[in-house]
Amino acid sequence: MKKLTALLTALLLMLSCLPAASADEAAAPGSHILVVYFSATGTTRGAAEKLAEGLSADLYEIVPEEPYTDADLNYNDSRSRTSIEMDDPSCRPAIAGELPDLAAYDTVLIGYPIWWGDVPCIVSNFVEHVDLTGKTLAVFFTSGSSGLGNSMKHLEAQADAGTWLEGRRFTGSTTVEELVNWAKGLGIEP
Repeated sequence: MKKLTALLTALLLMLSCLPAASADEAAAPGSHILVVYFSATGTTRGAAEKLAEGLSADLYEIVPEEPYTDADLNYNDSRSRTSIEMDDPSCRPAIAGELPDLAAYDTVLIGYPIWWGDVPCIVSNFVEHVDLTGKTLAVFFTSGSSGLGNSMKHLEAQADAGTWLEGRRFTGSTTVEELVNWAKGLGIEP
């Protein structure tokens, strides 16, 4: 019994000499998710907000320095701003404000509308100017009927970093549950 008491006392003395962990150090780091989106008409914004809500993620909107007008978005007019932009693979419309610091995030979900079967040039500008090294990435895009096309392949090449997971199309009537189920199906958990 004396040996057991001596052993327990020695153990308690050793443990008391160890530095105490702060609350931040004691907490296990969790997954940090950022939902980034560009929306010209509000459809992608709605999906992004639902996704961020369902995953308890942060939200960042890619805002064009020069807002798009209805005339700019007329894909039937070959002289509309977006038609001209999408015809020029090097076009990179300016983004208003500062880009987010992605250091705290391990997962970045990028949302955009499909324009002319591809990713809008302003989203390409975003991925080319942030550091996606070591990030898990997936795209969600909005369209009434168009598929992913080459948009994700283009973004992946433009970013030249990160691990890209399967993207998916959503519509304006998509629910929080559908968005969260897609993310969870990729292994992305809140």
